[in-house]
Amino acid sequence: MSHAPNFDTPSTQDLNARFHPIFARIAEGAAQRDNERALAHEAIGWLRAAGFGALRVPVAHGGLGASVEQLFDLMIDLGAADANLPQILRAHFGFIERLYAEIDPALHAPWLRRAADGAIFGNATTELGEGELGTLQTTLTPHGQNWLLDGDKYYSTGTLYADWIPVTAQRTDDPGPQGRVLAVVPAQAPGVERIDDWGGFGQRLSASGTTRFRRVAVEAAGVLCFDRDRPSPLPAHFQLTHLATLAGIARALERDAVAFVLPRKRVYSHGSGAAPRQDPLVQQVVGQLASTAFTAAATVAAAARGLGDIDRLRRRGEPIPERLIVEAELRTAQAQVGIVDMVLNAATRLFDVGGASALQEDRRLDRHWRNARTLASHNPTIYKARVVGDHALNGTRPSFYWSVGTSTA
Repeated sequence: MSHAPNFDTPSTQDLNARFHPIFARIAEGAAQRDNERALAHEAIGWLRAAGFGALRVPVAHGGLGASVEQLFDLMIDLGAADANLPQILRAHFGFIERLYAEIDPALHAPWLRRAADGAIFGNATTELGEGELGTLQTTLTPHGQNWLLDGDKYYSTGTLYADWIPVTAQRTDDPGPQGRVLAVVPAQAPGVERIDDWGGFGQRLSASGTTRFRRVAVEAAGVLCFDRDRPSPLPAHFQLTHLATLAGIARALERDAVAFVLPRKRVYSHGSGAAPRQDPLVQQVVGQLASTAFTAAATVAAAARGLGDIDRLRRRGEPIPERLIVEAELRTAQAQVGIVDMVLNAATRLFDVGGASALQEDRRLDRHWRNARTLASHNPTIYKARVVGDHALNGTRPSFYWSVGTSTA
């Protein structure tokens, strides 16, 4: 993969040398953490200390200056080590990409410097209840020269691990669409309560629970305006993080299948080999898992190239054609439709390489299916397939931002 040298982009070899040993340490405890539901604070600390959160921060601001493609390559590797970690950091990298895609460049520097210094950004976006589609119940009220933030958010993925929390809110002095803003507050600020109440059967350590805000003081510099009414590469970036995590799970399936089969000596009387590793049927299953891992990673890489092309135009100060943004959104939707079922099937097929011993709880091989199923349930694939089909049949432009709530129709 080639990258433009004038952007001070690090070599992929240097990035791998820097982070792969940390990923290996993370992988060693992944099954035990899942078994014990032990939050991954230590693993996040290792990544923070190595500068992983500064991957996409330009060198001029103290970061590593990695390309979009390099970020997603590493997210696949991290997902293979522990599928919780890319999802934990999804909001962090999404916030940095939001700066680039949607926020006035004059406001970037302080936030990029914080990321370069090791700060992790979380998220508080989604609300429960029966609020109307396209509206927010979380409010930002003028208070002197600053603001007060009030509201409840759920699916606050990664926020238990974060130093700063970007919160979507509605300004009370501007009830229209332009009054929907991003308020960025310190995670330890008075009035912020982070609750680990995520009850899903997968991605159990992603801290996707409730965050409450009660009269939280927000400085004027912490209120960022963005336009949700024009095409943006940001939704594709957020979705591709899920897909990179699924591709990482596919690699973990191949790795764990090989690790399970190699030492085994017991065979079935109606099997086809003198040892499991020599059984052509077992070999076929492992070959199918390896092929899924390759195809998923290649699909993510293809979608990432589209986002990388957009980012390189931005960095050169060139206009970004809407056509490229539409293509990036559609490619990511197509990738989602293709990857999800493939990885879910592989996570089930894994158990065909062995008998009941593959079900032992200390192995936690079931976590791969549970994690993949949980990731696949975000931004439901059926709707992405419909968007792709509508565009193919009718040329309909995809929607870039969507919300969850009750319909007024």
